[in-house]
Amino acid sequence: GNAFTELNDPRDQEARFLDMGETFKAGDDDETPLDEDYLRAMRYGMPPNGGFGMGVDRLVMLLTDQDSIRDVILYPHLRPESKREQASP
Repeated sequence: GNAFTELNDPRDQEARFLDMGETFKAGDDDETPLDEDYLRAMRYGMPPNGGFGMGVDRLVMLLTDQDSIRDVILYPHLRPESKREQASP
């Protein structure tokens, strides 16, 4: 799994949101609008937060006693045709 911490500085977070807003104006459809509620919560002392994301594939790997996650991934990464042909018997 991957452990992580979130950005906890409201000023830094707001600057990043504003920067993302400029990208949104430039035509990037994946950007989201400024989250004022989240920034307000950070300013009022929302405790630092983090997370842990194990993923279903890693859980299946553990439950099936596999040595490699590659043995249990439902949708493996696609490889170029030339490598697939070389791997075929």
